[in-house]
Amino acid sequence: MIEFNHIRKSFDDKIVLEDISHVMETGKCNLIIGSSGSGKTVLQKCLVGLIVPDHGEINYDGSSFLDMEDDARKNLRQQIGMLFQGSALFDSMTVEQNVKFPLDMFASMNHAEKQKRVNEVLERVNLVGANKKYPAEISGGMKKRVGIARAIVLNPKYLFCDEPNSGLDPLTALVIDKLILDITKEFNMTTVINTHDMNSVMEIGENILYLADGKKEWSGTNQEIIFSKNKLLNSFIFASEFLRDAKDMRMLEARGKIDNDRDMDALLK
Repeated sequence: MIEFNHIRKSFDDKIVLEDISHVMETGKCNLIIGSSGSGKTVLQKCLVGLIVPDHGEINYDGSSFLDMEDDARKNLRQQIGMLFQGSALFDSMTVEQNVKFPLDMFASMNHAEKQKRVNEVLERVNLVGANKKYPAEISGGMKKRVGIARAIVLNPKYLFCDEPNSGLDPLTALVIDKLILDITKEFNMTTVINTHDMNSVMEIGENILYLADGKKEWSGTNQEIIFSKNKLLNSFIFASEFLRDAKDMRMLEARGKIDNDRDMDALLK
């Protein structure tokens, strides 16, 4: 669990985050959503220690991240996996070498143990046999899966994903969403995802934090978001007329109000 309270951050007198408090739950996909400039990337960077907030507290399973000594913070960071927006693979390294990189940096394993672990995570993300391929030789979806394999190779307790579906077609994006969800459940990780993808919100948004203009505007689940009356959230999630109509239909269905064809015809007009 990651709990943060009253996070505030500004740059050159411009407030980017203002009094943000929330809990990222263990064993769930915790999504941070919001339009460009809403502060979600800055918040995620604060949570992993790339940016120090001006005010507030960040607790990892009850331990204060901001107050940790250097050694304790280093140990914690080894429990954090990162999936970057562009996968951030090393072009000159094979798939196997990319995945093994964190083991070479941090793990006390011999070569055989590292190789075994690399093969285990590649099998977990359905990339058996891709060890010797280079990033230029594989698809965008495969690159994302390599990125996921690298992110989990150290058995992290916490997984951070920055726009994991960026640049992917809708079907591949769904595959990546399901993989992240399955891995989160399987290893009981605290997974934090920055995303613009509304399919991800609806598919895996078990705990959603919506930011607008640097403030916490709404929080809830992908089930609750359908019924939200928050105008800013609705205008962000259901931006098109088609999606607004779909929301209305879902709400009526859930409340049992569509009981004949006349109601359906009226809704679709």
